[in-house]
Amino acid sequence: MKQEQLLTQLHGWYGDWFADDATMQQGRMNQNLHPYDNLFSSVQINKLTLKNRLVMAPIGNIQMCEETGRPNEKMIAYFAERAKGGVGLITTGLIPVTHNIDNTLTEKGDLSYFPRIDRSRTVCAGWRDLAQRCQSHGARVFVQLSAGLGRVGNPQCMLNKYKFPQSASLNPNFYIPQVPSLPLTNGQIRRMVKAMGQAAADAKACGLDGVYIHGHEGYLIEQLANTAFNRRKLGRYADWQRFGLDIVEEIRSRCGDDYPIMFRINSSLALNETYGDVMKSTHMKKFRKGRTMEETHEYLHNLVRAGVDAVDVDLGCYENWWLPHPPEGMPPGCFLAVAQACREYFTKHEVTSRAGLPVPVVAVGKLGYPDLAEHALQSGQCDMVMIGRPLLADPEWPNKVRAGRVGDITPCIGCQEGCINEFVNGGHPQCAVNPRTAFEEMLPAQLPKTDRPQKIAVVGGGPAGVTAAVIAAQRGHSVTLFEQNDRLGGKLEVASVPGIKFDLQNYLAWLRNHATKAAGEYDLTLKLNTEATAETLKDFDRVVLAAGARDINIGLPGRDRANIHQAAEVLQHPVKLQNASRVVVIGGGAVGCEVAYWLAKEHNKQVTVVEMQEAFMKQACTANRGYLLHYLAEAGVTLLNCTQLLSYQPNGITLRQNQHKSVPNPYVTWTPQLPENVPNPMAKPVREDLVDVFLPCDAVVIAAGSRAADALYQKLQRELPGMVIDHIGDGFAPGLVLQAVRSGYAVGSTL
Repeated sequence: MKQEQLLTQLHGWYGDWFADDATMQQGRMNQNLHPYDNLFSSVQINKLTLKNRLVMAPIGNIQMCEETGRPNEKMIAYFAERAKGGVGLITTGLIPVTHNIDNTLTEKGDLSYFPRIDRSRTVCAGWRDLAQRCQSHGARVFVQLSAGLGRVGNPQCMLNKYKFPQSASLNPNFYIPQVPSLPLTNGQIRRMVKAMGQAAADAKACGLDGVYIHGHEGYLIEQLANTAFNRRKLGRYADWQRFGLDIVEEIRSRCGDDYPIMFRINSSLALNETYGDVMKSTHMKKFRKGRTMEETHEYLHNLVRAGVDAVDVDLGCYENWWLPHPPEGMPPGCFLAVAQACREYFTKHEVTSRAGLPVPVVAVGKLGYPDLAEHALQSGQCDMVMIGRPLLADPEWPNKVRAGRVGDITPCIGCQEGCINEFVNGGHPQCAVNPRTAFEEMLPAQLPKTDRPQKIAVVGGGPAGVTAAVIAAQRGHSVTLFEQNDRLGGKLEVASVPGIKFDLQNYLAWLRNHATKAAGEYDLTLKLNTEATAETLKDFDRVVLAAGARDINIGLPGRDRANIHQAAEVLQHPVKLQNASRVVVIGGGAVGCEVAYWLAKEHNKQVTVVEMQEAFMKQACTANRGYLLHYLAEAGVTLLNCTQLLSYQPNGITLRQNQHKSVPNPYVTWTPQLPENVPNPMAKPVREDLVDVFLPCDAVVIAAGSRAADALYQKLQRELPGMVIDHIGDGFAPGLVLQAVRSGYAVGSTL
C-alpha cells in the first residue's frame, strides 16, 4: 500500500486546520492585496490570450439543455452571466461523447440529463450561441469533453437496458458495489478515442475557444489512466498512459496545432492516505496500487509532449468525494500544495508546450477568497486560479474584486445543496445564496420598480426575511424589518460558530452588511430588539412573516433530573458544558454531527451521537456528509445508528439499540446514500436485535431538528383580519439556507 508524505500531511490538516488562525484568515473576504495585479494580468494558452487568470471551474450542467442535448437558453444565460461578471475563461461541466458505448450515460428512450455535443448537427446551434454570447463579454469558453462515467455511472442501466456498466478492468460500481463494471474491449476504447477527436472538431467548428479533457475524479479517462482501476495485462491499453495520450493525439490530428487543449487530472486518488488498512475489508481493496504523484507528473509531461497546453490538478475520487468537491469544512486553498508540486516539477524539467510556451498550472479548491487567490499567484504556487461555486454565488466576483468591492461579494457557503444536491435529486444546478443562479433566463438582474408602493412589514431577520426586505425596498416599497434580537442573522448566528463553518461566518457578515447598506440607499428601516405584534403591524399594507422555527424538545422520563441543552444553546453558550467531559448528542443530522465535531475538536469533549435511522446526515450532499463522517471517526466520536433514546438519568441516558449484525456501519463514506426514489435491489434488510443499554454521560445535547413556528402567524391571522400575510422561511417549513433565500426572493420580487 503506497502512501505519500505530502498527501498524509494534507489528510491530517484537512481535519483540524481551523485551529490555525493564519489559515482561518486566508478564508476571509479581505482586500488587502487590491488591486490584484496578478489575478488581472493576461496569460497565454497556445495562441489564445486570456484577459485575466481567473477560470470558471466545471460544474455539472445537468438538465440545462433540451431533450436532444442542445444547450438551451437556461444554460446559455447562465454562462453569459458569468462572462459578463468578468471571468477570463469559462469551462463547461462535463460533456460525455460516448453515449453509444457507455451504458450509464443514456436512459430509456435515448434520453440523457447531460448536454451533448456528439448527437448530431442539431445541437450545434446551442453551442454556437453559448460561445458567441460569452465571447461578447470578453470571456473565452472551453468545453469539457468526457469519455464517459464507467464505474461511477448510474447502475440503473442494468434495469433499464439490461446492460452492465463498464470500466478499464473488472471494477465494482460506485453506487452499488455488488454490481460489476465489466472491462471495456480495445475496440470500444479506440471508438472512444475517435469520439473525443470528433467532439473536439465539432467544438472548434461551433466557435468554442478550446477543449478541456475531463481526466480526473475517477471518471472513465481516469479509470483507464490509473493503476488503481486499470489492471489490464494485455493489449494497447494495458499501458495506463496510452488512452489519455491517444485522445490528445487524436484531437491534435483533428483540430491542428493551434487549438488549445487543457487537461484536468487528480494528482492522486489519495485513497491509501484517506483510508489506510480499512481498504482491505471493502471493495476498495482492488484500488490500493494507485498512481503516485510522481507518476502523475511524468504522465502530464507526456501529455504536454502530445499536445496539452494547460493543466489543472486536484485530489481524490468518488470514494473520498469531499476531496474533488471540497465542502464547507475543507480549508481555504486546500489543493495549493498539490498545484505547487506540479508547477515545481514543470519548472525543474523545463516543461513547455508544443507551441514553445510555459504550461500554465491551474490551481483549484476553495480559492474564492481574493487575497488568497492573489497570494497564490504572487508566491508562484500556480499560474491561474479556478473558482466555481463562488461564481454561482456571485457572478460579479471578478468585477467586484477588480473594483475593490470585495465586501459586496455574496460569498459561497460551501453547502453544495444547490449546485450538487439539486441535480442529484433530479433538478438542475442552483445556488443557496443566489436565487437567480440558473434562472437568469427568466429572472432579471434588475427587478422593475413597483407602480404601487406599499408599506411592508417584514418580521424576522434571518436570510429569508433580509432577502425579502432588501428586494422589496429595492423595488420601491417602504419596508420595515422587525428583529427581536440585537443583530440580524437568525439561526445563522449559532450555526456559524464551529470553525468548519467559516464560509457561513462570511455569509453572515455579508448578510448584515447587505441589509445595512440597503437601509442607507432605500426606504428600509431596521428595527432590532423589537418584537412584532398585531399592534405594531396593524398600520402596514402587507406583512411578510419570516419568524423562523422552534427547536424540537424530546420530553422523555427523567428530563427534569438531567443536564440537557439544545444544540443552539450550547453553540451560543459553550460555558454551559464546561464541567461536562462526556457529552451525548441526540440527532445525527447535519446539525448534530457538526455540533459533535465542534465539541470533540474545539472543546476536547468525549462525544457520542445517537441517531434512530440507519444512516447519519442522510439528506446532506455526499461530499459534505463524507467529510464530516470521516473526520468524526478520526476524532474518536462514537456514532450509534439504529438507536432510540428511551429516558434520561442524572448521570446518563437509557437507549434501545439495534445490535443485529445487519445494522450498517455508520462510518461508511466510500459508498453513497442513494436518493429515496432510487431503490437498491442489492440492499439487504436490516433485522432487529433490540437491547436496552445505559450510556453514562455528563450532558445531553438535543439536535433533533425543528418545527415550523406558526403560532405568530395564526395569531396575526386572527387579530389582523383582511391583512395579507406571506408566511415564508423556516416559520413556514424548516429548511436550509437554499429554501430560505429562495422564498425571500420569490416574495420580495412579487410584492
